[in-house]
Amino acid sequence: MHRFKIRERGRHLFWLQGEEREHLVRVLRLGPGDQVIGFDNSGGEWLGQVERIYPESVSVRILGEHYPEVEAKTAVYLVTGLAKGDKLEWVVQKGTELGMAGLIPLRAKRSVMRLEGEKARERVKRWEKIAAEAAKQSRRVREPVIYPVSNWAELKAVLPERTQWLIPYEAEQARHLTQVMTELDRNLPLALLIGPEGGFEPEEVTWASEYLAARAVTLGPRILRAETAALAALTIALVQWEDLG
Repeated sequence: MHRFKIRERGRHLFWLQGEEREHLVRVLRLGPGDQVIGFDNSGGEWLGQVERIYPESVSVRILGEHYPEVEAKTAVYLVTGLAKGDKLEWVVQKGTELGMAGLIPLRAKRSVMRLEGEKARERVKRWEKIAAEAAKQSRRVREPVIYPVSNWAELKAVLPERTQWLIPYEAEQARHLTQVMTELDRNLPLALLIGPEGGFEPEEVTWASEYLAARAVTLGPRILRAETAALAALTIALVQWEDLG
């Protein structure tokens, strides 16, 4: 059954507007009597029947509600160095499917891509759209948050105060991600710092250790591409905390 993001919901009806209305009417060609599912990032989803199509919206009568346990029990965030091409788009899409709580694009020293001002805001909007579509496809009831492009000094203020920070780093050989995670509190958020092409500079890792209390870990003996490392680390964390597998 087709899923839609709800912009407005009442006791008996919810409404679809903007791109959601256009998708239902013009792409799927649904109409009165057809059943759909709506979600509004509150953790629930609503079964509904299309009632009326208006020029700016579609009204849907609510037939039932459900609160499925599809979201990860621990909030795991990806903090990824800006990468060239469509690599971050791929991370946003697949990270959403896997269950990440959010993603922070990071201006790292070795980042080839440089995003500032309006260009950065437009790129974040595109990533938000990709996350929204991936959330629908994977039947999530909460879209991950795509944060503004950030500098190192801004990170601590973006995520909750008690966030735990880990930084996969190729120079770290002894501490494996799976081992370190046994020492963490699964009731607290986790942020995984992932470098851009070429990885983080040593001074960036030192800064993360001093100011974020981030611990460097290894993902294994092989060097992974930035986008592969992001999804591998996210998958390992979710499996370790029994949210995947």
